[in-house]
Amino acid sequence: MTFHIGAKPGDIAETVLLPGDPYRARWAAQTYLKDAVLVNEVRGMLGYTGTWNGHRVTIHGSGMGMPSLSIYATELMKDYGAQTLIRIGSAGAMQPQVKVRDIVLAQAVTTCGSPSRSIFRELSYAPVADFGLLSRAHAAAQSIGVPVHVGGIYSSDTFYDERPDLNEQMQRHGVLCVEMEAAELYTLAARYGRRALAVLTISDHLLTHEALPADQRERSFGAETPMPPRRRFLILGTIALIGAGFAYPLVYPAYGGTSLDAETANGPLPAQRKAPIPLTCGERTSSLR
Repeated sequence: MTFHIGAKPGDIAETVLLPGDPYRARWAAQTYLKDAVLVNEVRGMLGYTGTWNGHRVTIHGSGMGMPSLSIYATELMKDYGAQTLIRIGSAGAMQPQVKVRDIVLAQAVTTCGSPSRSIFRELSYAPVADFGLLSRAHAAAQSIGVPVHVGGIYSSDTFYDERPDLNEQMQRHGVLCVEMEAAELYTLAARYGRRALAVLTISDHLLTHEALPADQRERSFGAETPMPPRRRFLILGTIALIGAGFAYPLVYPAYGGTSLDAETANGPLPAQRKAPIPLTCGERTSSLR
């Protein structure tokens, strides 16, 4: 148990998916994981551990912004032994070829500042994704047939941006999208010798001003198709889990791809678990501080 995570030793899997929103973590655990158990709810940040296709996985909220993610990622790695951390979340497009609902795999990240910035002093450190995670996630996205972009992104430390000149320069230099967490995640993973990747869906566009409504931001992840919002989220998470190295038969005929198991692709969503995930951790929940 740490200051911010109430899980017991052994409760956290080596592979952790990190959505920002704790309610998105709960929804993803209910949708993806078999025998999911709530392992953390300290400060309302929910974390669940279960299995996906026979592999043990934790889905844990990270909060919004690099300072919040830094706390959870650090404790997950240092105190619970997490080895692979994959951010699944949303981003704003900065290039005309990147469309709303497209997927972006963050190869490298630019930032003006992060919680780790002070330790580098005058050095301009370049945070990058783990290549194994990146290459497998890209292959999975291509096999499914969803629009996917790989390249540099921008991690901002402000949501309400008042520096349009910075956006202009990043657009000029090919930065694909903006979000608020990946730079710190990649830096921490490098520091502790772990693997990290950000798998993002475009929820809004800085050039066209198109944006998904709030309810679709929580559950809609994936390509711009007539598919239900929840199934789009299944696509994003499946890409992340395959990227983590978990084999899965890929066929997505609806996208003209070659393989994601037909029932998952075109049939009903995975059935909700017969025993619902508990809403409290009981005695495992530490007090707020």
